Amino acid sequence: MFSHRNDPASDGVGVAFTDREGGFSPGPLGSLNLGRTDVDDLDALRANFRAVRAALDLAQVVAVRQVHGTDVLAVDEALLASWSDDSWLGASVPGAPRAPVADALVTTLPGVGLAIRVADCLPVLFADREAGVVAAAHAGRVGLAAGVLTATLASMAELGAAEITAWIGPHVCAACYEVPAAMRDEVAAVLPDAWATTPQGTPALDLGAAAAWQLRTAGCRVIRADPCTRETAGLHSHRRDGAAAGRQAGIVWLPG
Repeated sequence: MFSHRNDPASDGVGVAFTDREGGFSPGPLGSLNLGRTDVDDLDALRANFRAVRAALDLAQVVAVRQVHGTDVLAVDEALLASWSDDSWLGASVPGAPRAPVADALVTTLPGVGLAIRVADCLPVLFADREAGVVAAAHAGRVGLAAGVLTATLASMAELGAAEITAWIGPHVCAACYEVPAAMRDEVAAVLPDAWATTPQGTPALDLGAAAAWQLRTAGCRVIRADPCTRETAGLHSHRRDGAAAGRQAGIVWLPG
């Protein structure tokens, strides 16, 4: 169920990245699908999320509707009061409160999991244990270049975070992320470390290297727990599976 969990470097903060195994979803999505609410069985999705919460001993996990932007959602008591167990399912459940639109979350509340759902994009988890602040960000090509990670760090700093550790989770590697040359040049103009080539010599992007550079430049300690999603059968990958790809999650939380 987890490709990575509870890094000793987290100093007690919960850090987990899920995989595609050990859930209840039928068909080609992978049994532990935490997204694709448009095509998966809703009862299976509910069971998957309950299983993850139980495994992590979390009463609540908050997710967002991700749009490849830079908005950071503050998860506070007021948001939790309006949160439903079906909120993360979005428009698939008529009448249920919908998850807010954002590409990052931040909180100081203990025992609340912050979840980012991905298939090939970067899930990045953040923690300052001493300040009692955690965050999670969805960093695909567009959001990473637009500054979603720096926006997340700024939101953490507003809550008192100063010594931040960041975990980069599973995502598509540079060898598997072939792009048009013009796209590579456009992203590398903002994030030079993103410039890469595939083993065949074609243009590619290395989002993991770019994120690590950006985070270290901002003063973060960076831990990479990031096998390639496309090359790892136990992980969801849109590049590998196309429309049949489910979603995994990066989840971070303060101890209760």
